[in-house]
Amino acid sequence: VHLVESGGGSVHPGGSLKLSCAASGDTLDYYAIGWFRQVPGKEREGIACISNADGRTYYRESVKGRFSISKDNAENTVHLEMNKLKPEDTAVYYCAADPLFTSWEAWVSSVLEFGSWGQGTQVTVSP
Repeated sequence: VHLVESGGGSVHPGGSLKLSCAASGDTLDYYAIGWFRQVPGKEREGIACISNADGRTYYRESVKGRFSISKDNAENTVHLEMNKLKPEDTAVYYCAADPLFTSWEAWVSSVLEFGSWGQGTQVTVSP
């Protein structure tokens, strides 16, 4: 599956952004799909995903209550709505997919090694 992110940009703290990830080449029905982010010098971290097993959503603790992941099956697209953004949310955000989902932790590990990735989109939160 080929993934292309869009929607990044610069906002002030407290602002909102909505990222989108358009998939092609395969239907997202077959994949657990989610978002990671990375800042220079740090490891890429998983922040949200939607399970392909039961549609449940999972979030990194630091974004719970502020970020919301959703999937548009008709458009074969996944979105990440980010609210109450903080400077520490500044990162390159990546969309990623992997067909295997057994748990949040297992999916994060699996997709880092075997998953399909988009090219990333920059999100900058600054005063």
